[in-house]
Amino acid sequence: MAMIDVQVPDIGDFKDVAIIEVLVKPGDTVKAEQSLITVESDKASMEIPSSHAGVVKELKVALGDKINQGTVILTLEAAEAAASAPANASAPSAA
Repeated sequence: MAMIDVQVPDIGDFKDVAIIEVLVKPGDTVKAEQSLITVESDKASMEIPSSHAGVVKELKVALGDKINQGTVILTLEAAEAAASAPANASAPSAA
């Protein structure tokens, strides 16, 4: 299985924003675009989504940490490989 580091995407001009909520833990299965953490700046709070689907293997951040664009949030075991195998196996039987 492929391991993927999920990073903070472009969050605009925000720098060193604090994590106020961690929404997942190791072992959780997440979907692409599912919220992983909530951060708060002096102007707004926002949820940071996952760029990929998979199973959370390791959290790289904790409550209270300060993050920026490019900070690694967590490591995922990618779900694409597991999801595509059954689809490929069923395609020949359907033809």
